[in-house]
Formats: sequence, C-alpha cells, structure tokens
Amino acid sequence: MTRRIAVLSVGAVLLVVFGVLGAALPVPYVAQVPGPTVNTLGEVEGEPVISVEGRERNDVEGELTLTTVGVSRAGLSLVEAVLGWFDDEVSVVPEESVYPADRTEEETREANREAFLTSEEAAETAALAALDYPVKVVVRGLADDSPSEGRLEEGDALESLDGRPTPDAATLDAVLASIPGGTPVTVAYTRLGERGTATVTTRAAEERDGSLLGVLIREQPSAPFDIDIRVEDVGGPSAGLMLTLGILDLVGDTDLTGGASVAGTGTIDASGTVGPIGGVQLKMVAARDIGAELFLAPAGNCADALATPQPGLTVARVATLDDALQALEDFRAGRTPEPC
Repeated sequence: MTRRIAVLSVGAVLLVVFGVLGAALPVPYVAQVPGPTVNTLGEVEGEPVISVEGRERNDVEGELTLTTVGVSRAGLSLVEAVLGWFDDEVSVVPEESVYPADRTEEETREANREAFLTSEEAAETAALAALDYPVKVVVRGLADDSPSEGRLEEGDALESLDGRPTPDAATLDAVLASIPGGTPVTVAYTRLGERGTATVTTRAAEERDGSLLGVLIREQPSAPFDIDIRVEDVGGPSAGLMLTLGILDLVGDTDLTGGASVAGTGTIDASGTVGPIGGVQLKMVAARDIGAELFLAPAGNCADALATPQPGLTVARVATLDDALQALEDFRAGRTPEPC
C-alpha cells in the first residue's frame, strides 16, 4: 500500500467517524422554524377562534392570521445544527434562550401559556377601548370558595355596592374596607348589557379592615357582550396585535381586510402599543406559505424583516394599534402602507 493510499484510507475512516459522531453528538442549541398559523376570524376544530356572546358576530371575509414559531426539543445533533445554520427557513439559537436553565421545559411552556392568556386580556381591552366603550370594574374570575359563587360571573361590570358607586378598583376597595366581614350587601352589576343585582354576604378580609366579595377584578372597557378566545397550543404574548384586530373586525363597524389575506405579529398592551417579538423572519415565511398579501410587523422588528423579504408579501411597519388600522385602510384602498 502506498503512503498516499494509506493517508486517503485513514482520512476516509476519520470522515465516517466524525460523521457518525456529528449525527449523534448533542449540542446546546435548538432549531426554530415557521410554526402553525391561526386565522383569528376562522375556526379551529369546528369552534370559532373568537366567540361573541350577547350580539351577532359581523359577517366578514378575508383573514387576519396570527403567526408563530415552532421550536425543536433541546438536544440538536451537531450535524442538524450545522445544516440549520445554512437553511434560510431555520434559525439555530442557543438552548438557554428558549429553555432557561432555571426552568424545566414544562415550566417554560406554562410560562409561555400564561403570557398568551395575558395577551388575550390586553387584546380585548385594547379593542374595546378603540371602540370607545367605558372603563369599569369588571369581574375577571372568582376566588376559591367565593361568597359570590352563583351570584356574580366573569365579565360582570360592578356598578355599586349598597347604592355606593364603584367606578374604579380603588373606590371598590374603599367601599369594601368600610363594610364588616359577614355583612350582606347588594351588588349592582351589568351583564351582557343588562342591569342586575345580587345579594352577597361578604367575607372578612385577612390583611386589612373590612371585607371581600371573593372576586378577581380588572379595570377595562365594558361592552354589552362577552368575548372568548380559543387558541390552544400557542404560547407567548406575540399574538396580541392580531387578536385585537380579529376582535375589532368581528364586533366593530369596519371590514378591516376587505377580503384580503393579512398576517402579522406583535405584542399589544392595554393602551394599544405594539411591541417587538422574536422570530419575525420565520413568521414572514409562514405568512408567505399561506398566501398572505400583507404582513403587519412591529416597528421594533423592521430591521430583521427587511433582511429577509418574501416574494409577494407587503410588509407594513406598525408601532401602535392605530398604525395597524391605518395600514389596513391603506391596503384596502390600494395604497401602499407605511413600509418597514
């Protein structure tokens, strides 16, 4: 055997060995890919994504689609990581950026789900505020063994206690602080636009004087209808903007899409501010794949969005809910929305 053949043989063996090791050797990275999309105006498993009780939903066409990022489980192989780095539709990122070291995967998923539920509340608040519904003290839920069980419900707007108006949370707390625990009180409320009253025997407060109704509350615009959002297996707050627009399209007075397919992403707060998110480039790929014509991108993500334009997809820059509504109006009218 010549020296050259020996070297080539050893090299070939080493390549095979490294290939086998690379295919099996885990590295501390995960792969992010375009995730599922959900049309907020549509249905999932036969159920509306956004349900409305107390009024008819608007009959709208078009799509307002929230986009997501799919994430692999921890433990990519070296080969998978290298291949991902060269794939425009895969983002390879450090494992700890997705699964923090101080949390289990289950804890991370639970935290993301809680963030999504918070974004639902913010979306409803922002949408109803845009429709100029008045802010009231609204029941968010009932505490364990609540004295209000069977008397008050989630979504009730609390108007007064024993005739004393409760226009905000601070006033409600002050009124309850003046009432001894165990006192029957008359609670006036508005439910689905209808006025009602309930007698609740209060519970003594443990950390202050006075009593409690046993309800969780929040201040938010109160409408004569209830909104329920049903989206499973989606985590994080980035669906906020598209959920807000979905609500507005279904209960507002404007057909926002004009029949077009619109996708987007972005957090939203109660004041309508749109915040940046992760994975905007992958979400744009998902939007392209479903045939979206317009993509609403948070202003804080515009640099990344510009780095990977998608054929046939117009990208609009939005920093607020008003920006998003203006972009949709421009698009319906055949004008180019403000670009990133």
